[in-house]
Amino acid sequence: MKKFFKYAAVVAASLSLGLTSCKSGENKEAESDSVVSVEEETVAAAPSDSLAAIFADESKKADASTDSTYAVTESGLKYLTVTKGTGKSPVATDNVTVHYEGRLTDGTVFDSSYQRGEPAQFPLNAVIPGWTEGLQLMKEGGKTIFYIPSKIGYGEMGTPGGPIPPNADLIFTVELIKVN
Repeated sequence: MKKFFKYAAVVAASLSLGLTSCKSGENKEAESDSVVSVEEETVAAAPSDSLAAIFADESKKADASTDSTYAVTESGLKYLTVTKGTGKSPVATDNVTVHYEGRLTDGTVFDSSYQRGEPAQFPLNAVIPGWTEGLQLMKEGGKTIFYIPSKIGYGEMGTPGGPIPPNADLIFTVELIKVN
């Protein structure tokens, strides 16, 4: 278990998650609140598609109370808590402010508020079902990695003419900044 814990930390960091601070330099979290922590020199060594491999490994599945493994909801949403938040949890009708990065399972980044340099705001019931469900599991100040199966993502259509192909499973790193 300890080996996976360290591996998850390296993988998460390799996906540019900024585990102890976000890229914009805002919202620094205390290391004691982090589920995982990393050393900077280990970050570069992890392959970009390693996170997909972790979520594919059924032996890493557990309940939500186990920090070093991922949990699975009834819908098939898989999630790994990186940092436990301490604020409010949103409900489906709330507006939220988040920082996030979306990747295909091959590691390709298709969208990132971090790259744009500002968090995104939106009504939680106006996004894909995997996001609506997943963010309700979080608290303000928390950071979670979601593995969203296609059926609760963009489904058979993908994003026509866009970056997400049909039937694509997605990996999102989401930092819940505020429930508005």
